[in-house]
Amino acid sequence: MRPEALNPLFVETDALEGVGPKLRKPLEKLGLTRVRDIAYHLPERFVSRRAVESLDDAGEGEQIVIALTPVEHRAARNNRGPYRVLAQDSVGNYCALTYFGRASYSAKKQLPVGEKRWVAGRLDRYGDMLQIVHPDHIESEGGATLARLNEPVYRLSEGLTQPRIAGLAQQALARLPELPEWIEPTQSERAGWPAWRDALQLAHKGESPSARDRLAYDEMLANSLALMLVRADNRRRKGQPLKGDGHLRDKLQLPFPLTGAQRRSIGEIEGDLAQDAPMLRLLQGDVGAGKTVVALYAMLIANEAGKQAALLAPTEILARQHFETIRSMAAPTGVEVALLTGRDKGRARESILMGLLDGSIDIVIGTHAIFQDTVNYKDLGLVVIDEQHRFGVAQRLQLASKGRMSPHTLAMTATPIPRTLTLAQYGEMDVSKLDEMPPGRKPILTRVMSVDRMGEIVDGIARHLETGQQAFWVCPMVHESEVADLAAAEARYAALKERFGDDVVLVHGQQPPEVKDAAMERFVAGEAKLMVATTVIEVGVDVPNATLVVVEQAEQFGLAQLHQLRGRVGRGSEQAVCLLLRGNALSETAKRRLALMRETQDGFRIAEEDLELRGGGELLGTRQSGDTPFRVAELEQITRLLPAAHADARLLIERDGGLASERGQAARLLLYLFERDWGVQLLRGG
Repeated sequence: MRPEALNPLFVETDALEGVGPKLRKPLEKLGLTRVRDIAYHLPERFVSRRAVESLDDAGEGEQIVIALTPVEHRAARNNRGPYRVLAQDSVGNYCALTYFGRASYSAKKQLPVGEKRWVAGRLDRYGDMLQIVHPDHIESEGGATLARLNEPVYRLSEGLTQPRIAGLAQQALARLPELPEWIEPTQSERAGWPAWRDALQLAHKGESPSARDRLAYDEMLANSLALMLVRADNRRRKGQPLKGDGHLRDKLQLPFPLTGAQRRSIGEIEGDLAQDAPMLRLLQGDVGAGKTVVALYAMLIANEAGKQAALLAPTEILARQHFETIRSMAAPTGVEVALLTGRDKGRARESILMGLLDGSIDIVIGTHAIFQDTVNYKDLGLVVIDEQHRFGVAQRLQLASKGRMSPHTLAMTATPIPRTLTLAQYGEMDVSKLDEMPPGRKPILTRVMSVDRMGEIVDGIARHLETGQQAFWVCPMVHESEVADLAAAEARYAALKERFGDDVVLVHGQQPPEVKDAAMERFVAGEAKLMVATTVIEVGVDVPNATLVVVEQAEQFGLAQLHQLRGRVGRGSEQAVCLLLRGNALSETAKRRLALMRETQDGFRIAEEDLELRGGGELLGTRQSGDTPFRVAELEQITRLLPAAHADARLLIERDGGLASERGQAARLLLYLFERDWGVQLLRGG
């Protein structure tokens, strides 16, 4: 049960003055559903504005306050285009006040033609026109007061304004309780950090690196402590030692020898399975490094010991692909392999459920359907979770309830993860790493071309498809945007469809699941030759015939993301190509990124370099979902502070009496504050 001291922070946002049903919706889009969420919705930056008499006095990119008189309202040609209000300054210079989406409704009310208004915002240029996109403030009088120092700028959603979110933040801060200190005293003193309550207030008030570091450290400490509690609890659990005699593995007839990394990882897994405590191990491996073979060996060890094994995949398409691969490889052993997804109904489903219950099915592969309440096993000994980053710690713990005794768990990820982030995301697990590729794997030819050569690139795609092969075309966004000049999947799909007709399909994360799955199935089956997509294909099914991937405006992606997209093609192909299309103006960091993609295909090196480049302050491009388990801590802070937070958590558990001590009681509050309370629940009697 959550400690009573935290209750004021966990009430819903409508407890704040001015929050009703209309305002709750844009708050929910930002994940702000409780007072605590708003308190931790920290400013992205702080701005200082200068009042200017005319646009001639202002520089592009500058935050200004200026008196403007609207002269014309220009509606968009379509629903996605911008709404612009053309306005003049005191000497007749023109500036467009630009709005997107429903924000245009407020523009119509706030900016009547012919009436002077004070406007505060960032002055930019779009084509030949100066513009201010989504002005921060519009006042009819007293505009000079808008020229402020260190005004917080918050991330917004449609329907929210800076003044409104700033006011809600101040209300949330007023509700902060006094809480005892959970950080080890010498650590806090050495860093010069303020107390928790002071840190939150300072972080909303102005640039305060020490306050931001303190809050980031709190989140990392909560995460490290919770993961250590999971690990300690797992070691206390009574598992079932699984010792195979090799009679099934000896029957395998693989067409290739195991790599040294595969043999090492299988040995580590076999050692874990033989222990009383349930295995909790992460298998990291680049795309194509052979994780599925290692997983099969692990499942066969469980079968040799008389137990069942289950493999959980995040999507139905990936589950079906695993089923076909594993059933084929395991055929010489005689084990019974079944597939169970949400699509299976009627007698077929009942037959699988009965086989799991009576033990005639040795290995089951599927989506979350394999762990529904109606699915029961005779004796489940091992759970394999593919694409581990799709499942949180709480979900991993839930899976342990399906066996008569806690089953062993092997998690897998095809995303190479930097060492620091591995500690942050999988600190409760032991780690095995597949850091060498199987023999015969051909390198993927990686080229960088300018987007200005679009015509010849599309002609090249046509020649590629005429040979009977397939291709991916990846864009960084779903919809077009005039705020940022980024390629949009829908627009590119429309253009390519004019050239290639029904040979093109579109896949992105905003589609209904059935639409997305149908498009992917057409592509997997070879009925469509070209898939236009966003990064939903970053981790996906293998399509052996897809030997080309085009990544448009590649500088907008992180290195690790580009590497994952490149990995979608070329399993053993002699002619696999990754084409990175770049814009015209590249920063130094973006140039380094694209150059490194041509230099190496080592995913682990790329992951470390990617963290260094993005963690250094320039987070170019789209934020990758699943980058970290944190909302407050940023990459640079994680790299710098996580080792200390991890050591502090270990100190609390091993020296300072755990959660039963005085500091431990404060740390219990911290776990609930950052919703790592699943760690608390693991304590006996906790």
